[in-house]
Amino acid sequence: MHHSTVAHADLAPRACRDLVVVRDDQQRDAGRVERLERGQHLGRAVAVALAHHADQRASFGAHDVARVDVEDAVRLNVAAMAVQVFIGGEYETQSIHNLTTLVDMGNRYGVPVLGVTAVGKAMTRDARYFRLACRIAAELGAHFVKTYYVEEDFETITASCPVPIVMAGGKKLPELDALTMAYKAVNEGAAGVDMGRNIFQSDAPVAMIKAVREVVHEGMKPADAYELFLTLRSEKK
Repeated sequence: MHHSTVAHADLAPRACRDLVVVRDDQQRDAGRVERLERGQHLGRAVAVALAHHADQRASFGAHDVARVDVEDAVRLNVAAMAVQVFIGGEYETQSIHNLTTLVDMGNRYGVPVLGVTAVGKAMTRDARYFRLACRIAAELGAHFVKTYYVEEDFETITASCPVPIVMAGGKKLPELDALTMAYKAVNEGAAGVDMGRNIFQSDAPVAMIKAVREVVHEGMKPADAYELFLTLRSEKK
C-alpha cells in the first residue's frame, strides 16, 4: 500500500518552487533564468527516473518499469521524479504500478512525484478524460499532475483535481500561440506549465522562457509577453 498523499502535501509546493515556470507567489527566482543564459541548468532538475534516458527529465513510459533507486534521485538533488500514467490505455496497469512504486519511494525520502497523463494517438483528448486521468493520478499519490490544455472546460480539470495541475507544453507552436495557451491554462487554474519543445525549439530559448515566466508568475498578457520575447530576441542579435 502506498503512503498517504496528505501526509506529504508539502512536497508539491516545494517542487514547484524549483520550476521557474510554475507560479509560487511566495518565491520567485529570476536568477534561475540568468543561470540558463550562462549555459547552466535552470535550477534543479525537474525529474529523474530511468537510466536509459539521456536527459534529467526522464519519465516512465508504457513499457518501462521502475528500476532506478530513489537514492539516485536524492544524490542528483532533483526537484521531483516523473512517471507517465496511461489511463484507459493498453498498459494502464503497469503504468499505475510504476506510479505507486515511485510514490512509495519518493515519500520515504521526501521527493515529490509528478504524475504525467500520457495519451495515445487513438485516445480522445477532452476535459472528461483528463478529469478522470488527473484525479486517478492524484488519488494514487502523485503530488502534482502534468496534463494537456484543452480549449473547452479546462477549468473543470483543475477544479476537480485535489493536487496542483501543471500544463504540458505539447507540440511546438508559434511563440504567441504558446504564450496564449500558457496564459489561458494559468488563468483557468493551472499551477504552472511544463514546456519543452516550445522553449528549446524556439529560435531564442532564453527570451521565450523569460516571456513564459512573466505570463505564469506575473500574469502578463500574451500580447505583451510576445513583445517582450521579440525585444529580448533582438537584443541577442
